Amino acid sequence: MEIENSTVVTEFVLLGLTQSQDIQLVVFVLILIFYLIILPGNFLIILTIRSDPSLTAPLYFFLGNLAVLDASYSFIVAPRMLVDFLSEKKVISYRGCITQLFFLHFLGGGEGLLLVVMAFDRYIAICRPLYYLTVMNPTACYVMVLALWLGGFVHSIIQVFLILHLPFCGPNQLDNFFCDVPQVIKLACTNTFVVELLMVFNSGLLTLLCFLGLLTSYAIILFHVCRSSSEGKNKAVSICTTHVIVMFLMFGPAIFIYTRPFRALPADKVVSFFHTVIFPLMNPMIYTLRNQEVKTSMKKLLIRHMVC
Repeated sequence: MEIENSTVVTEFVLLGLTQSQDIQLVVFVLILIFYLIILPGNFLIILTIRSDPSLTAPLYFFLGNLAVLDASYSFIVAPRMLVDFLSEKKVISYRGCITQLFFLHFLGGGEGLLLVVMAFDRYIAICRPLYYLTVMNPTACYVMVLALWLGGFVHSIIQVFLILHLPFCGPNQLDNFFCDVPQVIKLACTNTFVVELLMVFNSGLLTLLCFLGLLTSYAIILFHVCRSSSEGKNKAVSICTTHVIVMFLMFGPAIFIYTRPFRALPADKVVSFFHTVIFPLMNPMIYTLRNQEVKTSMKKLLIRHMVC
């Protein structure tokens, strides 16, 4: 279906995060700091894992993919948000809105599935260590990563397909600072109950089930670790705790946004801001700060390049 034939609206006006100039200035500086400090840190994580032969375990392979996903995710909303802060009229074309929405859910869905894969990796490593090298072989790891990228694509394309079939012929003001499913659907010139229900099942229910599944799996892992007396007990607890922290940062806001009817709440913009701008840049850093091997390799890499 051609976009021009499915809608009269050719652009959307973004109302932004806030109308307060003071708050906008604070948010602008905050995002700029994150981009100048933490984003290069994510690229350093990727470079460290790629260049250090000792970091070849599946855990570090998945951590590198997490850094790639989060770094890519951070380019979807924040750069345009910075530009909009300096513009009087915040406008995004219909095609640009759909594109932003697609990549938002493509990468977000892929990251959610990656956390499931990382939980499976930790379960095999801690609860079934004798089978670890057999199950988590390089081929299996690449297949899992390919599957999560494909899963994110399918998850996103379903939502885009449903939205492209909606007519937009009236108001074009999005009460947000980016294009997302709840705000876009509310502007359609038709009854969207069925579409909203499908969106809740596609995003909300799957997100909630993944979250509960991950919570249960880590509870089992931690219970198994606490009963054991192995030397790596503290390290296993530290790694699993890190995974749980990132899991809450990833799924908590998503559950709040997508598992309820698409009605505006006062906290929506704040939750969306942390979910799309702040947390993606922080997730790999949380892993790094709690992983001694990566920190040591990173220091060696920096020292080697400074000496050179």
